[in-house]
Amino acid sequence: MTGATKKGPPQRAARPELVYRKLRELIVRGQLAPGTRIVETDVAQRLGVSRTPVRGALQRLQQEGYILDSPALQQSRPTVAPLTREDARELFSIVAEIEGLAARFAAQLPAAAREKLVADLTSINEQFRKAADAKQQNHNRLWELDEKFHRRYVESGAGVRLLTLHDAVKPQAERYERIYVSLLSRDLSPSVAEHVAIIKAIKTGNADAAQLCVQSNWRNAADRLGSVITNVGERGQW
Repeated sequence: MTGATKKGPPQRAARPELVYRKLRELIVRGQLAPGTRIVETDVAQRLGVSRTPVRGALQRLQQEGYILDSPALQQSRPTVAPLTREDARELFSIVAEIEGLAARFAAQLPAAAREKLVADLTSINEQFRKAADAKQQNHNRLWELDEKFHRRYVESGAGVRLLTLHDAVKPQAERYERIYVSLLSRDLSPSVAEHVAIIKAIKTGNADAAQLCVQSNWRNAADRLGSVITNVGERGQW
């Protein structure tokens, strides 16, 4: 067609959910570091989408605590939320309650289902122990095995509502685990032992003990992480 105006490459249509998930992944994995300023136009260009789904994703991420508005500026400047000891304790405490309930329900499963669950948890924890004892630790592998261990009993015991809560909160705790993983993995024997206690409680069908063991595991993890943060400093503070 003559006289037509040239246009740039068309932007891909994108659902806000997909943009949200991509941005959350970048934040959780540290590719958008704590304290990084987020510009809508830059994100839209990077993801090849319009600004509308980006704006919706940023609003959701702010509601969930992944990003904040800078208090020092009049104009809104969303920034990746910092990693602080106080925030870590709150997050890990919330995860402790959610996963504690899931473990409680898992311990109340029929004997055959518990037996299969216990076998899987034991196998995963043994892989975790071996990976922790390796001379050259693979930090991604350690995180994946720990995540797999917890997710196994959560999916076995939790209902739809509890799983929804878990999926919303757990990635926020993952931010801390991934960024501080090299320091957290120096001595994982307490974590291995705490996992064993969880397995034993589920195996015997002791719902109270299963819930308490999971809560203790996460609270102890918060203390271990808190010590690391104290030693190396908080990330992304204003």
